[in-house]
Amino acid sequence: MPLSEERLLASALSPGAVLEAAALLLVFVGVLFLGSMALPGTRIEGPQVDGKSRTYRLIGLALFLATMVVMALAHVSGWFSLSALHTRFAALFVAANVFSFALSGLLYWRGARAQEAAPGFWRGFFFGRDLSPAWFGVDLKMFSYRPSLIGLALFNASFAVAQYETYGGLTPAMALYQVFTFLYVLNYFQFEHGMVHTWDLISERFGWMLVWGDYVLVPFFYCLAGWWLIDAPAEPLSLPAAGAIVLLFILGFWLFRGANEQKHRFKRDPGATIWGQPARSLDGRLLVSGFWGIGRHLNYTGEICIYLAFALTTGFASWVPYLLPAWLACLLWHRSKRDERRCRAKYGELWWRYKQRVRYSMLPYVY
Repeated sequence: MPLSEERLLASALSPGAVLEAAALLLVFVGVLFLGSMALPGTRIEGPQVDGKSRTYRLIGLALFLATMVVMALAHVSGWFSLSALHTRFAALFVAANVFSFALSGLLYWRGARAQEAAPGFWRGFFFGRDLSPAWFGVDLKMFSYRPSLIGLALFNASFAVAQYETYGGLTPAMALYQVFTFLYVLNYFQFEHGMVHTWDLISERFGWMLVWGDYVLVPFFYCLAGWWLIDAPAEPLSLPAAGAIVLLFILGFWLFRGANEQKHRFKRDPGATIWGQPARSLDGRLLVSGFWGIGRHLNYTGEICIYLAFALTTGFASWVPYLLPAWLACLLWHRSKRDERRCRAKYGELWWRYKQRVRYSMLPYVY
C-alpha cells in the first residue's frame, strides 16, 4: 500500500474519526428507534411467537421516506454532504462492529433468564437467548431491519454523490444501480407487513448472528457494487447490456417479491386467488399454487438475481463486486437447507408429500 494511502487510512481510523462515526451511528439508530416508538403506524397481529401473540407497528416506510427527504434537504442546503458517509466508511464500519458486539452482549445479559435459551455462553451470545426481545414496546428484530436497510440506502446515495462531486456527473451504470437499489429498499418497506411471517421473526433468537447481520453485514457489504462504481473504469454501459441487466432485475424482483407476496396472502386468507385461480394447498397448510407449486425456494432465487443485476452494472473489470451475489447464493442455499430441516420437523409426513409434489428447490428442472 503506498505511503499516502496508509496515511489516509490511519487518518480515517483515528480515535477522533471513530468517535465521530460512533456518534453519527448512535444518533441515526436512536432517531429511528424513537420514531418507531412515537410515530403512528398500522398495527397488525403476527403469528404466535414463543406461545404469545405479538402486535407489530408498521412504520418502516414512513421512516425510510422521511430519512431520505431529510438527508436530501440537508445535502442540498449545504448543512451535511452525503459524501461524508463515503469518506467515513471505514470509521463507521469500526463503530458498527463495536455497536453490534455491545448490543449482542446486552441482549445476552438481559436474556440470561429466558426459558429454553441456547445453552452456554458462546452459543447463547451467537444465536441469542430471547426469541423476541422488545424494548419500550418496540420489537428489536423487526426494528433492526430499519437502520440496516435505510443505512444501506444512505450509503448507496453517498456513493452517487461522491462520484458526482469527483467527476462532475453520474455514469449510466451508477444511475442504473441507484434506481435498482432505491426500488429494492422502497419495496421492502412497502412489504414490511410480510416480515411478520418470516423465519427470522418467528423462529430465530436475537443474538450476534442477526445483530451483526443487520448492523454490519447488510449496510457495509451489500453496497459493494455501488462503492466499486465510484471510480470504476469509464467504459460506457451499452444499451443492450443495460437492457439485459434491467430484464434480470425485473425477473429477480418478480420471483422474490411475487413468491413472498403469494405466501403472505395465503397465510392471511387460504382462499386467496393466485394467478387467477383459487389457491391450492396440501391439507390447507402448504401452498402449491403459483411460485410455490414450481419451486420450494424461488424467493431466494429471485433475490440472488437481484443482487447479480447490481453487480453486473459494474461490468467485468473486477471480480470484487461479484463477491456479493456469490456470498448471497451460498448463504441462501444454506438457509434453504435450514428451512427444509425446520419444515420437516414441523410438518412431518406432510412435508414429504410436498416435496413429492414440488420437486425442485431453487432452480426448476435443475435443482
